Amino acid sequence: MVTNITNGVGHLCPGPMKATSNGAFQGDDPLHFALPLAILQICLVLVVTRVLAFLMKPLRQPRVIAEIIGGILLGPSALGRNEKYINYIFPPKSLTVLETLANLGLLFFLFLAGLELDPKSIRRTGKKALMIAMAGISLPFGLGIGSSFVLKETISKDVNSAAFLVFMGVALSITAFPVLARILAELKLLTTDIGRMAMSAAAVNDVAAWILLALAVALSGAGQSPLISLWVFLSGCVFVICCVLIAPPIFKWMTLRCHEGEPVDEVYICATLAAVLAAGFITDTIGIHAMFGAFVIGILVPNDSPLAGALVEKVEDLVSGLFLPLYFVSSGLKTNIATIRGLQSWGLFGLVTFTACFGKIVGTVVVSLLCKVPFREAVTLGFLMNTKGLVELIVLNIGKDRNVLNDQTFSIMVLMAVFTTFITTPVVIAVYKPAKRAILANYKHRTVERENPNTQLRILACFHSTRNIASLLNLLEASRGTEKREELSVYALHLMELSERSSAILMVHKARRNGLPFWHKGNRSDSGNVVVAFGTYRQLGRVSVKPMTSISSMSNMHEDVCSTAEAKRAAIVILPFHKHQRLDGSLEVTRSDFRWVNRRVLEHAPCSVGIFVDRGLGGNSHVAASNVSCFVTVLFFGGQDDREALAYGCRMAEHPGIRLMVIRFLVEPNIAGDVAIVNVESNSNTELISLDNDVLAKFKKTKVANDNSIKYEEKLVQNTEQVIAAIREIGNCNLYLVGRNPVGEVALALNKRSECPELGPVGSLLTSPDFSTAASVLVVQQYSGQVPLDLDSENGEDSTD
Repeated sequence: MVTNITNGVGHLCPGPMKATSNGAFQGDDPLHFALPLAILQICLVLVVTRVLAFLMKPLRQPRVIAEIIGGILLGPSALGRNEKYINYIFPPKSLTVLETLANLGLLFFLFLAGLELDPKSIRRTGKKALMIAMAGISLPFGLGIGSSFVLKETISKDVNSAAFLVFMGVALSITAFPVLARILAELKLLTTDIGRMAMSAAAVNDVAAWILLALAVALSGAGQSPLISLWVFLSGCVFVICCVLIAPPIFKWMTLRCHEGEPVDEVYICATLAAVLAAGFITDTIGIHAMFGAFVIGILVPNDSPLAGALVEKVEDLVSGLFLPLYFVSSGLKTNIATIRGLQSWGLFGLVTFTACFGKIVGTVVVSLLCKVPFREAVTLGFLMNTKGLVELIVLNIGKDRNVLNDQTFSIMVLMAVFTTFITTPVVIAVYKPAKRAILANYKHRTVERENPNTQLRILACFHSTRNIASLLNLLEASRGTEKREELSVYALHLMELSERSSAILMVHKARRNGLPFWHKGNRSDSGNVVVAFGTYRQLGRVSVKPMTSISSMSNMHEDVCSTAEAKRAAIVILPFHKHQRLDGSLEVTRSDFRWVNRRVLEHAPCSVGIFVDRGLGGNSHVAASNVSCFVTVLFFGGQDDREALAYGCRMAEHPGIRLMVIRFLVEPNIAGDVAIVNVESNSNTELISLDNDVLAKFKKTKVANDNSIKYEEKLVQNTEQVIAAIREIGNCNLYLVGRNPVGEVALALNKRSECPELGPVGSLLTSPDFSTAASVLVVQQYSGQVPLDLDSENGEDSTD
């Protein structure tokens, strides 16, 4: 048995664990072996952190808060107080394996963090953001050094003075760039002026923090001469210079051989990951943490290349979802809140927290005011820059491992990081309240149906992926109208989910690269196939098309759609149905979350809404105007939604390649079918029928009488079976236009069959598996003139575009 003698006391070192057991049936306890124990630890960590993240979602906290708190709960501060639990689940002899896996995950996560940073955008940082970043680093760094003297005189007497000063300065001056980006996106501030300024300043802060941390690590060697620290730091600088000179040409050569839309060669992926590990080995050998090498390689990989996209896709889910949470538990096992006891300790916690907040907030606010930023925005910017996160934990863990921070100081600093990040979201919501958008005086046309049909029609067309772009373009082509009308204006909004993945931050970079909110100019090579498709359509057709991108979480994606529709004064929002067509013709759920987005938009939209069920309208490619040949059918039962569908159909009928059929369903008098049992208020029914009759009379007089491509029929029905039979008789239809909420006895009887409330009874019928058709469906809901209710009032207010 190996014995380690320290201060005359013998400590028995635990022996190494074997990797795998022979199984419980042969008498082995699996938890005494490294692999099964590591599996149990990972599963426990995942369950605890994900449950906490779910519970904290209503508080709109970033997931990193849940992961830090989860790590603390699993450690000696909470569950670890039970000796049996800590010795059975996290025995001391298992910690080497746990920390090795955690640091391997950290290594690749820092590589992804390097990919997130855009060196070009940092070089383009304006003077205002640069000054705010410098103030947000220098003042808290100075105050951190000041507070370190107080700590050194009280609870940290036997530590390396120089390293302790620098570690405290770095810990208080850090801004967590990825966490800040997600908070801004959650609060709808990402594309505002204050959001862009905070992101630019945080990116500069991030780079400066890593340089200072490298200095702190170089100074933290135990019992060494200052000359060795100097050699470590200089060697690190030489490593960075060599990487900057050697790596970019190699990555550029790889990038030129990776083409957009084609799979990236596995050799390039393996070579890059090997380079990450090699760089980590070199920096660890130098005496700086292995993560520095990985971070440097990440920065040098071109983040707008197919290679970067492939790397993120291969690495991020395994690293962020599986290995990185182990790092939070590794930190939690070192954090014992019980060491913070007594008035002195809690007073020091208050001092450190106040110093951290005061330095960041006051430094940022003062410089922001000098740069003529309004006071409320300056305060908001100060709290945003006070966000901590994983980088803070990394600094503290390195300090703890290097014996620069003792248990009590480490616990105080971890609690400070949790507190400062936790308060960011609620404080920003309370302080930064943009003026509520005034009702636009010139926002008159909120529907397709209008007195003067020649006025400009504005459409907000939303899509989630490239799958239905061709059909969407064909639908827009059919909506152009005639030459005498004002030009059709289309805003193509790409709805992208902001997740906890690193690729979400890459999406943020691409969306805000030219400095305009949610905007792509369409002439950049990296703007993607989506922008190219809409740009080509804009040039071919007499249509104004503006591609846009919205990045938000699924829970409040509808807010982006509604606020954009209002900002652009759209008359109708077109949303894709949450199901797509399979090869056999049936509809398959793409993602159920999109269904709830559609329902919320229907409830809160400031204009009419159409849900587009795509069954390949016009084929799999965009059809040129001269080649359009389409048969559109409007199924008219009655009510304002059906009148809106009719108005849309009339506009489509003006296209020379489109034939329109309008079928009105009427109930035969004195029948005893299932329609007759439905009671309808006589007054409202009479008024609705009168309105419908007026609209249809005008339609027949102005459209049917003057255009041979437009047909009108009335069908008398006794029951729903006859309605379905009449619809089945329609042959070669390419697109059905229906209202979401038709009124009348027939519609109410059909409502019994409604499976999708967002499509209404007729839309549900046309998309049900029992109804065989190859035609696409556009379900229309007319804007009723009511002010949309605020579905999630606690979600704050939308940022203006």
